[in-house]
Amino acid sequence: MKEHLQHPVFAILSHLATQLNVDAYVIGGFVRDIFLKRSSKDVDIVVIGNGPEFAQAAADVLNTQVNIFKSFGTAMLRYQDLEIEFVGARKESYRADSRKPIIEDGDLEDDQKRRDFTINAMAIQLNQAHFGKLLDPFNGLQHLEEKIIITPLNPEETFSDDPLRMMRAIRFASQLNFQIVDEALEAIKKNKFRIQIVSKERITDELNKIILSPVPSIGFKYLFDSGLLHLIFPQMTDLYGVEIIEGKGHKDNFYHTLEVLDNIATTTDDLWLRWAAILHDIAKPATKRFEKNHGWTFHGHEDKGARLVPKIFNQLKLPLNEKMKFVQKLVLLHLRPIVLAQDVVSDSAVRRLLFEAGEDIEALMKLCHADVTTKNEYKKKRYRNNFELVKQKLKDVEERDKVRNWQPPLSGEDIMKAFNIRAGKEVGVIKNQIREAILEGDIKNNREEAISLMINLGNQLGLEMVNQIN
Repeated sequence: MKEHLQHPVFAILSHLATQLNVDAYVIGGFVRDIFLKRSSKDVDIVVIGNGPEFAQAAADVLNTQVNIFKSFGTAMLRYQDLEIEFVGARKESYRADSRKPIIEDGDLEDDQKRRDFTINAMAIQLNQAHFGKLLDPFNGLQHLEEKIIITPLNPEETFSDDPLRMMRAIRFASQLNFQIVDEALEAIKKNKFRIQIVSKERITDELNKIILSPVPSIGFKYLFDSGLLHLIFPQMTDLYGVEIIEGKGHKDNFYHTLEVLDNIATTTDDLWLRWAAILHDIAKPATKRFEKNHGWTFHGHEDKGARLVPKIFNQLKLPLNEKMKFVQKLVLLHLRPIVLAQDVVSDSAVRRLLFEAGEDIEALMKLCHADVTTKNEYKKKRYRNNFELVKQKLKDVEERDKVRNWQPPLSGEDIMKAFNIRAGKEVGVIKNQIREAILEGDIKNNREEAISLMINLGNQLGLEMVNQIN
């Protein structure tokens, strides 16, 4: 293992541990990532004794600042490209109403027992006499090779003590494409209601990591099968299931959503674009209707879905800022390119889409491309070929008409000045009709033609032009 501790900080910490006669170990994710051949910049050091005191001594040697968190018994410093956290080996016990542990001093074995999963319980000794020795009492290395998630101790106790570990188990399974062993999965099912003592922020932090994993559906299937998703994000579980009337069924929108999410995950690491994939059909259960002549319909689900986005973001403690507005916009517009791809594409329809999508048009097209999940290869190829035509049309129209993030060439102030009127209905009517005329291609997108139309519209409304505007 010595070859994996080549960073100069490990030799310095090894010398310091030996000098102070303190046993020190690298533990947790950094060790796991060595065997997964993943680079890691976060290093956890556990010492048999006082972690913050050892951290202070290390900071003095490394000539860097240390942050000590007395209430947690931990300390953290940065050295070169690493962020290093120090803690004393500890035992933990829990109360039923809290995931915050009662802490006592312990030895290395106690510390490894308190770790969430066997793959995170491996340690490498730093002291010079045994520098680089792997200590793996729970067969974490074997479980890495077997690609399984299992707890060091009884999983029911592990998950009951700290219910966030249930989310972490699913997150690691999703990130690494590992399987949660049956015993652990059953323990999650039994303890699912314990998740209610965990803060929404911590739950959503783990949920976002699942969403950002290479194949997010792995995590969401575990969340659904365990019952956790029903508790933390019930609107998504409402998508599940197929109803059949008169022999006609609709697709299962839960699994369709997971397909769209997996599809978009192959093209972007943007968390918010992935959230748009999750929420694009979120209002289908609320808008589902069976019509005799048409079968199943979901009229207006894009509009209702967009209106649900702020509520869901607030519920999950996601940011209620421009990120939320981006997701809301994509949910609202996600059908538009699909409709364009089905029909003959008119310039005016493309101009409107460019106007409404603005800088987010590429993201919208990625979402719509991912939304094609039909198993009919002919249909899939036809849809995607049509999307390429729409994308080319978008490019052509934008180059010619410059409507992306476009502001009409005349403002409300211009109209008020021209006719010497106050803000009111007439200003809105003129402004809207100028915008519509440009989007329809009736006039060019320039100030001269807009002024000419403004004068005509003003005359129709009985307004007389008083001031010239340029």
